[in-house]
Amino acid sequence: MLLKTISPYKMETKESYTPPPLYVVRILSLATFLICFQGFMVAPLLPHLSVIFHVSVRHTSFIEPSYLLGYGSVTLVYASLSDRYGRFPIILFSLCCFIALTFFTSLVQSADQMILLRLLTGLGAGGIAPTTIGWIGDQFHYEKRGHALGIFFGCMAGGTAFGSCAGALLEPIIGWRGLFILVAALGFIVLMLILYYQRYFRLKKEGAKENFNALFHTIREILSVSRSWRTYLYVMFNGMFHSGVFTWLGYLFFKSFHLGETGVGLALLGYGIPGFLLGPIIGKMADRYGRNKIIPIGLLFGGVSAVSLGLSLPLVASNLLVATLSLGFDMTHPLFAAITTTFSSKRGASTGLFAFFLFMGYGLGSLLFSLIVKSGLNQTFILFGSASLLASLLSVWAFRNEK
Repeated sequence: MLLKTISPYKMETKESYTPPPLYVVRILSLATFLICFQGFMVAPLLPHLSVIFHVSVRHTSFIEPSYLLGYGSVTLVYASLSDRYGRFPIILFSLCCFIALTFFTSLVQSADQMILLRLLTGLGAGGIAPTTIGWIGDQFHYEKRGHALGIFFGCMAGGTAFGSCAGALLEPIIGWRGLFILVAALGFIVLMLILYYQRYFRLKKEGAKENFNALFHTIREILSVSRSWRTYLYVMFNGMFHSGVFTWLGYLFFKSFHLGETGVGLALLGYGIPGFLLGPIIGKMADRYGRNKIIPIGLLFGGVSAVSLGLSLPLVASNLLVATLSLGFDMTHPLFAAITTTFSSKRGASTGLFAFFLFMGYGLGSLLFSLIVKSGLNQTFILFGSASLLASLLSVWAFRNEK
């Protein structure tokens, strides 16, 4: 059976179909907001947790990659299941796992127990992001998909930033255990909203159903095309870059400017503002002017921001650089996601691969930064930023034909 790819420049068949309202996209994206919120709310607390658990900061830093690698490692499994059984049941299952395991994390007594629970949480919740992207690909035509994905990735960036901010600001008030309980409670509220609007999520406009053998055949066919593997490599690299930099960003402000938890939280808040405010606008710009023009600029913004943060600039300038770093994320990842939805009519496979490379990149980037940070914190920021600058230059060629 030959794989049938979708041309990114031709609309999918426009049957008489009205896509769901965008507020439904926002509700579903709230689940991914919480995934990233919980994923990064620990980042600014690493020094504090190291004291509580009587281990080094480097030891507690492995809490981040355990969650992200667990999440990324199972996305392809959930992708196949969503193609076979539908998007809605997978989203419900993963969200329920996320709520329960997040609550149980509040009961751990050691750093190793937290690392294990975070790994299990990632494994359980790994179906939320790829299934949501697949659902958006099902429901929105390509020329409108950028706006919907802009909302989704705006929530992802916002969850990353607000999670870090809330972790730093709320921990002195409710404690780190209270943070996990709070996230579990918010997850339950999102679950209730999704159940209330489930008629939209059960719409029968999904990709062809396939078994696991067919899934891996589809994956092999997708990756045999140079356009596909180039895009996925950029997805993984960009995930590594942003995760590695952001995981240690709070510690950079703590070390360089001697900020307390409140100061660190406020400094990291800037990471989510561009995505929340500009995510849908950037998506519309990509739909109108072409992804090949915006992606290199986004990678450039990220690289310049990371290098500059490593140069120990004044506090005000560093705060602004956090926002431009976030803008780099918002100008790349949503656009990558839109491109990947055109690789196959079986969107569970193409979006599952996207989530796999994204979250594996998240985990590997956080892990890599933790392994090489001994060479110097500022030097590692500069190294990561330089890699993004090189990727920006190469992306002009890699994405030259994208629209």
